[in-house]
Amino acid sequence: MVDGNVVEAVTTDEAWTLLSSRELGRVAMSVGGQPDIYPVNYFADAGRILFRTAAGTKLSEIAVNRRLAFEADATDDDGGWSVIAKGDARILVSTRDIAAADELPLRSWVPTLKYDYVEIAVDEISARRFVFGPEPERYPT
Repeated sequence: MVDGNVVEAVTTDEAWTLLSSRELGRVAMSVGGQPDIYPVNYFADAGRILFRTAAGTKLSEIAVNRRLAFEADATDDDGGWSVIAKGDARILVSTRDIAAADELPLRSWVPTLKYDYVEIAVDEISARRFVFGPEPERYPT
């Protein structure tokens, strides 16, 4: 951390490096004023995030509101980081797009069939690193 700061914003390039280093994140959607958050395994690269899903709530919500947020993070004993990405989602339908997605290292973690790929075209990304430590004295004397 710089100058003793315990929270540090990182560059866009580093945000993508951090995001691509993980496989589990959370996608956040809102339909009809009701927010939903779903854990998903994902692949991130070149300004996009892909995840697989089965027919159901996530696909229905994307059909109503394509705009969503995505978050991934990691921690260790000393601190961690968090990346937030925002963008528009689309369900892959072309044979070429699906075949290309099938070649990515993106496999379901649970034994369920997930036929649908969703791609998030990221237009906003931010990340922060942070250091763990005791809370400062709230009311110093």
